[in-house]
Amino acid sequence: MLAILTDPTFVGFLSASMRLAIPIMLAALGGLFAERSGVLNIGLEGMMLVGAFFGFVAAYASGHLAIGVAVAVLAGLVAGLILGFYTITLGANQVVVGIALNLLAVGVTSFFYRLIFGAGTERPRIDAFVPLDLGRLADIPVIGPLLFRQDALAYVALALVLVTGFVMAKTRFGLDIRAVGEHPEAAETLGVNVHRIRYLAIGLSGGMAALGGAFLSLSATGVFLDGMTAGRGYIALAILILGRRHAVGVLLASLLFGAADALQLRAQILPTGVPFQFLLMLPYVLTIIVLAGFVGRAGAPAALGVPFRRGRSNKD
Repeated sequence: MLAILTDPTFVGFLSASMRLAIPIMLAALGGLFAERSGVLNIGLEGMMLVGAFFGFVAAYASGHLAIGVAVAVLAGLVAGLILGFYTITLGANQVVVGIALNLLAVGVTSFFYRLIFGAGTERPRIDAFVPLDLGRLADIPVIGPLLFRQDALAYVALALVLVTGFVMAKTRFGLDIRAVGEHPEAAETLGVNVHRIRYLAIGLSGGMAALGGAFLSLSATGVFLDGMTAGRGYIALAILILGRRHAVGVLLASLLFGAADALQLRAQILPTGVPFQFLLMLPYVLTIIVLAGFVGRAGAPAALGVPFRRGRSNKD
């Protein structure tokens, strides 16, 4: 048993599972804030792409990864506020606005990438984050590859799991978020500014999703590619359902999807005889299964997706 746990292939699989889970987990944590406040953030995919692009450009121009991370989060915050303007202030359909934001992000990032770097075949690169050297901690079976062979951005993401869980369960802000997501009219009568809370939640949602996108360009690859999020923002929506919109549940569900992604990558180099196109489908098939099997028991907030208008019941 110990030989299996210390086998380089298994160790690499565990480490890759965590790395592949991080961007999805960050987007899902952002979605958690939005959905618990009553805003359905379909735009997670676009926010991730915006974060990946602007984070890469800022890091490339400045030579500092930390600046790239900060700019990515700021870009995601702006994207979140744009989504909030249409869905919170104007009361537009949240699904339609989210999809429009995703399409806009694809066009904007592709256009400005070519405007800045040109349309050549040689892509600019940056020196990405590298795993931290934590000594013998990395050699602990199972836990070592999962937790102690990651880079600084991954540890920021794991810390955000704890912060999110604490904020939602133990703070007044978290209570207000849950209140406006369940019954905004009642929250308003108690003096809670529903629009302000939802704007703060959607801003956090955009910033965290963009940080997940920045992980792809600043940590996982060191380059920016068109559409490099590859549907991870949509997978994050399934993660929210499987994780019951709870921070720890989101972490565990993200690890499941990360393991599926790592498995398909390794299966492609094995003589299984299965076409690689089918292996590439594995994470997305898992998403469909989750949505089909758990969506009815997701326990969504009562006011999720319902615009709030002051002084009127949402049923009016």
